[in-house]
Amino acid sequence: MYAYSEPMPTPLYVAKAELFRTLGHPVRIRVLELLQERPRPVHELLAQIDIEPSSMSQQLAVLRRAGVVSSRRNGRDVIYSLSADDVSALLTSARTLLTSVLTDNEVLVAQLRSEAAAP
Repeated sequence: MYAYSEPMPTPLYVAKAELFRTLGHPVRIRVLELLQERPRPVHELLAQIDIEPSSMSQQLAVLRRAGVVSSRRNGRDVIYSLSADDVSALLTSARTLLTSVLTDNEVLVAQLRSEAAAP
């Protein structure tokens, strides 16, 4: 006789890593940035991002499966939008962090250059 056991829940750190893997593609980030402005049909996304329609479809499917974007049909168009305001907040936080990191790197690079120039 086998005892039924509940599957182990996914640890939070694993779920976070999966989310960041989902976001770890330049096309996906660009799609999210465009959707941050407003919901858009696929043809508008394609006009802004130079990739093949099949590649765009794959990237949108990844974002949809992760729950980061949602879609709805409007006539012949499929309209994509961010699934939650938190996605926009995450993009803003990433931009802030990146600005801070790059600023810190610029300071370090300037220090290294001044040390190299010193006799």
